[in-house]
Amino acid sequence: MSTLTRPEGSEPGDLNLSRRSLAAAAFGGYALAALSAEAAPIRTDAEGLDVGTVQIAAGDRLIPAYLARPPGKGAFPTIVLISEVFGVHEYIRDVCRRLAKLGYVAIAPDLFVRSGDPSATEDMRKVREIVSGVSDPQVMSDIAATVAYLKAHDYADRKKLGIVGFCWGGAVAWLACERMKDFRAGVAWYGRLTAPKPGEFLGEPGRHWPLELVKDLRAPVLGLYAGKDQGIPLSDVERMRQALAAARKKGSEIIVYPNAQHGFHADYRASYDAASAQDGWIRMLQHLRKNGVGSNRPGP
Repeated sequence: MSTLTRPEGSEPGDLNLSRRSLAAAAFGGYALAALSAEAAPIRTDAEGLDVGTVQIAAGDRLIPAYLARPPGKGAFPTIVLISEVFGVHEYIRDVCRRLAKLGYVAIAPDLFVRSGDPSATEDMRKVREIVSGVSDPQVMSDIAATVAYLKAHDYADRKKLGIVGFCWGGAVAWLACERMKDFRAGVAWYGRLTAPKPGEFLGEPGRHWPLELVKDLRAPVLGLYAGKDQGIPLSDVERMRQALAAARKKGSEIIVYPNAQHGFHADYRASYDAASAQDGWIRMLQHLRKNGVGSNRPGP
């Protein structure tokens, strides 16, 4: 059984292909390279919501994004949701619906659309190739285009914008709050904080990582990390805490779940930890509310 304790997902051979194929047959729409046959993914229906795929003008092309929101004119607090390396698959769409049920507009842009669909392959080498094909400037440009799209629609409250990311998207959430002025709060679920070694996945020169840009942080970020993460050492987490304090960035906080593994919120993976995921979800909502991105609907 795969534990997927690395930020970039499994290594070849971590998950038996026949078990993965069995899981894929049972749970359509989830990332093939990470899906566990033992998974029991949370299913959130779309009843009472407006959901679907929208197209965002991103300069060089239109990019698709999954959007879920409460019906009506709004304006509703809004979350830009950034996926893991596996893209906008069913888990990410489900998280959007969970947020929409709580009164948020939630939009997940497909930031890998130019290089491929990482959710559709069982080969982690192909996943890494797709993700590596996306540059930092392109990611930030697409997020800016997503924000512009939201601001053009009355259902989104432009004064209540937050960003939430998982894994690869967790690092992006940190970076967006460091580089962009639009967000009032961010939440990074086990996002890498420092650069990989040269030659490793995403270790090529020219990429920036959250620890490098702490002094530029514009919005408070809640970081949710795992004590048994094999790719994000606790020493990096402590360095980030120290950097936040040294830069006097108030309002940001990092929580570590000692017994959790990387991907502990991802309910389609073997690494899912229900208790840590639930606690992190509650803390996320509290952080958003505390920093002006709260919903009036009932919830934790």
